[in-house]
Amino acid sequence: MRHLMSPMDFSVEELEKLMDLAGDIEANPAKYAHACEGKKLATLFYEPSTRTRLSHEAAMLNLGGNIMGFSSADSSSAAKGESVSDTIRTISCYADICAMRHPKEGAPMVACRHSSIPVINAGDGGHQHPTQTLTDLLTIRSLKGHLGNMTIGLCGDLKFGRTVHSLIHALVRYPGIKFVLISPEELRLPGYIRSDVLDKNKISYEEVVRLEEALPNLDLLYMTRVQKERFFNEEDYVRMKDFYILDTKKMALAPKDMYVLHPLPRVNEISVEVDSDPRAAYFKQVQYGVYIRMALILTLLEIEVK
Repeated sequence: MRHLMSPMDFSVEELEKLMDLAGDIEANPAKYAHACEGKKLATLFYEPSTRTRLSHEAAMLNLGGNIMGFSSADSSSAAKGESVSDTIRTISCYADICAMRHPKEGAPMVACRHSSIPVINAGDGGHQHPTQTLTDLLTIRSLKGHLGNMTIGLCGDLKFGRTVHSLIHALVRYPGIKFVLISPEELRLPGYIRSDVLDKNKISYEEVVRLEEALPNLDLLYMTRVQKERFFNEEDYVRMKDFYILDTKKMALAPKDMYVLHPLPRVNEISVEVDSDPRAAYFKQVQYGVYIRMALILTLLEIEVK
């Protein structure tokens, strides 16, 4: 039995196999419509979510399985003080696989140590968000045809953005990757990721503040929102939240084949006028998220469809 806590839990070869499976699911959905018949997915979401929770649920339903769970800590026994370890021991009696989101970093890791079913980390605090990373990798490979030899701009909240942290960890394993880190000083990528991941792997990167300066040289732009829930001070959030707004004027500076990704939800950081630009790929990204989670569920449950 294996779990997914970090994108690093899968080798590059395993990731390729997972993405190939997702591609086959996209091309042949009927083939997989009953693959998980009789299986149950539990979604344990201690934090609000739209895409991550519903895409896990859609993935299991598309595979012919069933779903159960809760969408906030208030609607579970966590509100009464139940521990994560006790919750997962209980859920293991009901379900075959579990997806957990938690505001505390490391909570899904605690869960997997006490679980008798596979656990998927669906986001833990500002730490990791591996299923979003799998979504991002599949989206990039599907749009670009490959995952190496490109310059990727990461823009916005690089300090607390778990999607950014997970994506960096995953992409440094591919050749020819260069990052442009676009953020205000207060939301810079944490020093430990710069030293332990980028510097350690001799990955080329530069840090800039102005988005306009970076756009002409990018193959891909990954936008993120400034996350209100990660700020302790309302004034700091208000000052930062509109620091970057991608609009059609800025898109005119970008290459014709530079796709824009965003883990969503967005607030103001991408103007709705950009949605009609063929390079805006964030809603395609959502669809790829269902395919890759279907592939992940099959892989963790060790179900092969002939």
